[in-house]
Amino acid sequence: MNVAETALQAQDTGVAGQLYMAFELSERKWLLVLSDGARGPSRYTVDAGDKGAVLDAIGKAKVRCGLEGEVVVHSCYEAGRDGFWLHRWLIEQGIDNIVVDSASIEVNRRARRAKTDRLDGGKLLSMLMRYRAGERRVWSVVRVPTPQEEDARRVHRELAQLRQERTAHINRIRSLLVLHNLRVGHVGGRDWGKWWERHGPHLPGALRAEIEREMARLVLVKAQLKALEAQQCAEVAAGLQPQVAQLARVRAVGLGGAWVLVKELFGWRRFQNRRQVAACIGLAPSPYSSGESQTEQGIAKAGNKRARWIMVELGWSWLRYQPQSELSQWFHQRFAHGGKRMRRIGIVALARRLAIALWRYLEHGVVPAGARLKPVAA
Repeated sequence: MNVAETALQAQDTGVAGQLYMAFELSERKWLLVLSDGARGPSRYTVDAGDKGAVLDAIGKAKVRCGLEGEVVVHSCYEAGRDGFWLHRWLIEQGIDNIVVDSASIEVNRRARRAKTDRLDGGKLLSMLMRYRAGERRVWSVVRVPTPQEEDARRVHRELAQLRQERTAHINRIRSLLVLHNLRVGHVGGRDWGKWWERHGPHLPGALRAEIEREMARLVLVKAQLKALEAQQCAEVAAGLQPQVAQLARVRAVGLGGAWVLVKELFGWRRFQNRRQVAACIGLAPSPYSSGESQTEQGIAKAGNKRARWIMVELGWSWLRYQPQSELSQWFHQRFAHGGKRMRRIGIVALARRLAIALWRYLEHGVVPAGARLKPVAA
């Protein structure tokens, strides 16, 4: 018997009138593991997304556990591909659900550990009971955004995806041209049409057709990028995004970066202190100290990767456009005289401090010391 099942069968964990349920989600099938804490777990496999089958499984588990009348059902699942629709539906059904950060779940540290959906489901269930019993630090619970907050993140995420596609199309066209020793400075630029009229007819027919199809996809991606960027500018100009407009007033912070920070971080999360800000972005340190062994493992990278990426980019931009600020002076005193490695380390430290400064600016209107704001348009 594994540790998870031992915890499930412990007699002192059961609470009358309560049922615990863990989801192990996959693309085609879901594994549901249910128990009242006093009996061994019941396992049910249902088709992915089958709401009726989930309710049937809960009903069968209630009968098996002898639960009647008002029964409080606690459930959990790992944050992943299914997003938050399942959480919202469970809440609508009166089920007390939480979404768990999968990276925070404790695992067996053996070199060859057994891993199956059955074992994972049992582990989730036992940890859920520990969490509901008061052990709040057993894992990290994800803060679920509202449908409006979740939908507001689509624009900049689609923009990031389109930029990747644009780069991929350009690189593909350049690679195809190099096959015939043709090199062009900027694919799809102003001079592209004339360049293609001059060199395109000399290429083999199949290759020329492939490049033209690739160029058609590139033109479409650029048009979509332009439309989304125009949509962002229009919303800010119309006063529909006050936090984005406020953050974009700071020199070195562009509209795109301000949009990402507000939608991913500052716009819907509430922080109590600076440590929470840094930890949410993933710019907190991760030391390893055990006995005489002490090692610094670098930044945690456990938070929002999009916010972390944009903050590092803003760090470099801050040094360029805010050279007289206290943050820039601090960076130059600590890291400017070192090599490239020290500057890369320093920019992460600057990004952490900058994130805290921007949070204070949005929350309390405190402009970062020594920083300049852009003039307000008439």
